[in-house]
Amino acid sequence: MATTALPSQPASPPALSQPRRTPLGMVKSIFFPVSPTYLLMVIPAVLLFTFFIMYPAVQGAIWSFTNFVGYGTSRFIGLANYKAAFADPTVRDSYGFTLLFAVVACVFTNVVAMALAIGLNARIRWRAGFRTIFFLPMVLSGLVVSYIFTFILSTSVPIISGAIHFAPLESSILANQNTAWIGIVLVASWVAIPGAIIIFLAGLVSIPSEVYEAASIDGASAWRQFQKMTFPLLFPFFIINTILTFKGFLNVYDIAVGLTGGGPGTATTSVAMTIFNGFFNGDYAYQMANAVIFFLITLLFAIFQLSVIRRRGGSL
Repeated sequence: MATTALPSQPASPPALSQPRRTPLGMVKSIFFPVSPTYLLMVIPAVLLFTFFIMYPAVQGAIWSFTNFVGYGTSRFIGLANYKAAFADPTVRDSYGFTLLFAVVACVFTNVVAMALAIGLNARIRWRAGFRTIFFLPMVLSGLVVSYIFTFILSTSVPIISGAIHFAPLESSILANQNTAWIGIVLVASWVAIPGAIIIFLAGLVSIPSEVYEAASIDGASAWRQFQKMTFPLLFPFFIINTILTFKGFLNVYDIAVGLTGGGPGTATTSVAMTIFNGFFNGDYAYQMANAVIFFLITLLFAIFQLSVIRRRGGSL
């Protein structure tokens, strides 16, 4: 009986040996994980950030431990500037106003921006036109907006209130120490709301319409849909807006200068105004210490906000 010869199996190629990594190759993989071409493209931005942000910040932090007045020589005085800043009532008042303003303006901005974003995302007539109108404040300068609202709040509103005999607004709210901060909150929020709306709209667009259709079939009301679906799905965007707006409001300067100039008295003097004005009064090192304290407080708020995100299981 004839047997059929089986075809010979091709010999498997020899296993390729892994190239041995040299110490130089390991160093390159750690410090140059991408092509050097990409690193060369980053160098201009790194240089600009180093010389215009990092170097002044480090130099200012060093000067905060001296008696430097902006020129001439200086000597090391330790923590004297920091102790004086904590004991200065003017500095404490500026922090009190800034934190109160930032918290109230942040809450007001995000609540109004979310409501407007939901309205602008609905199927309404002239939606594109309304979006354009609401985004206009973004293109205006803060000082220009401040001067316009100064005229409105100090002239137009009192005249109209006097004509209709509405006593609370017959005088300018910017001239009252107890109400001037409210005017700054309203104007600063008016400027910040469009940016927050854009972020909320990006979140609303990412929510599938099928989710709301299923909820409507189940009989969920509009408030129930917002409470159980819209807000939980928008929470990461809400956190982003909170971080951005709160950080921006902590640094309030131009709007406060344009509306009240820090007055009446020092009732609306922000931390940024205190630092800036001190530079021109020979308190350079002292205000640098104030700036370092302000930076650390801002950093603590940022760490707290990020910890909230991690506890919620979200990410930026």
